Amino acid sequence: MIKFGTGGWRAIIGDEFTKENVQILAQAMSAKMKSEGVADKGIVLGYDRRFLSKEAMKWAGEVFAANGIVASLINKSSPTPLVMFYVMKHELPYGMMVTASHNPAIYNGIKLFTAGGRDADERQTAEVEEYILDVALPVPAMDYDEALSKGMIKEFYPMNEYIDNILARVDVEKIKAAGLRVALDPMYGVSETAIKTILLTSRCEMDTIHSRHDTLFGGKLPAPNEAAMEPLRTCVLDGRCDIGIATDGDADRIGVIDDKGRYLSPNDILVLLYYYLTKFRHERGPVVRNLCTTHMLDRIAERFGEQCYEVPVGFKHISAKITETDALIGGESSGGLTVRGHINGKDGVYAAALLVEMLAVTGRRISEIYDDIGQEFGRLFMVEKNYSFKASRKEELLKVLIENKEIPDLPFDIQKTSYMDGCKVYFKNGGWVSARFSGTEPLLRIFCEMPDKDSAEKVCAIYRDFLGLEG
Repeated sequence: MIKFGTGGWRAIIGDEFTKENVQILAQAMSAKMKSEGVADKGIVLGYDRRFLSKEAMKWAGEVFAANGIVASLINKSSPTPLVMFYVMKHELPYGMMVTASHNPAIYNGIKLFTAGGRDADERQTAEVEEYILDVALPVPAMDYDEALSKGMIKEFYPMNEYIDNILARVDVEKIKAAGLRVALDPMYGVSETAIKTILLTSRCEMDTIHSRHDTLFGGKLPAPNEAAMEPLRTCVLDGRCDIGIATDGDADRIGVIDDKGRYLSPNDILVLLYYYLTKFRHERGPVVRNLCTTHMLDRIAERFGEQCYEVPVGFKHISAKITETDALIGGESSGGLTVRGHINGKDGVYAAALLVEMLAVTGRRISEIYDDIGQEFGRLFMVEKNYSFKASRKEELLKVLIENKEIPDLPFDIQKTSYMDGCKVYFKNGGWVSARFSGTEPLLRIFCEMPDKDSAEKVCAIYRDFLGLEG
């Protein structure tokens, strides 16, 4: 019942996300750590603000303790990148974060991190699933208070170490001199403490919304998409803020509202930061994106004599390629990005700090920088469509897309096709369309990027009709 997708294990609370399954996963990890000879190094665990997240972290800690593995538990709800940072900084073999990221409130889950603070790759998660098959019930668990008294569970809060690392990597003095006003929407999640501490230390003025603890996330998805960021847009315009920043439920993804109230997509943010780092910070290196992320990054890379690498969906692929190529930045259209020199995974907190630094260093409004990029590199327009389908149709859809490699009759000249992850068609005009199954939800995702929005909408509609999808 425990299967890892592109973003860890996620399941509906009370259905597959249960105390027993959390304990089974912890027991499987304990066995894996013992077999690898790393059990003596311990493991770190964190949790977000979702229902049962803290309890699930404790359940897992009790199992590790019963297996003789010291579990260091972060005793306040915290960003996912904090756990990744701690694994990397303290050279731990593994870390776990109880979160379902941006999924609906009825979900919870666990993300697994490996040495270096990286997202566990398919090989690692497949091995965990093999160990799960060998777990015998009932799973051994040590009483929490007993484990604390014996030192098998340790409670701590390493937020300062994480924040100091980010402050050391941004130009705090330039930000102080700029006198910026920032609106923040943590979407009832866990980013507020870290982002506010960093920006208040840098003497920014702050307006914050949606900061209270609400396990239902205000009745909306804790995802920084355009529809969910309407309240932030109002806050930016009413408060005359220089930028509005939103993060998802566990703070590894980011969304932006510019000074004119315009929503900037994760693609726009990636482009802005790669442009800023190369042109103004004078840093050099390739860029890594997944196959559903904007090809504007390719244009910027070419302009600065660099290369853009394409990988499958799943941040573990981006992290691995960054390490392999010493890339400057890597990211995905769903809102996650990482920058060389920080952690080996996505971090909405660090991205927020870099964006504010960008405004301070350039002395320009974010809307002006965005328009400058458009004038220099042109524009591409992306459309994303998510289609749900009955489980009985998945095999049929897989056969059409992957086995038979069928594509619809498209009104643009095709350059090539790729089946690295789903099906992606590249057009000679610089556009593309991708159709792939979500790794975390029962959805077929169709992305299309074209020189104009109407063409992108048209291609998505053709694919929808070809596959007999509704919506």
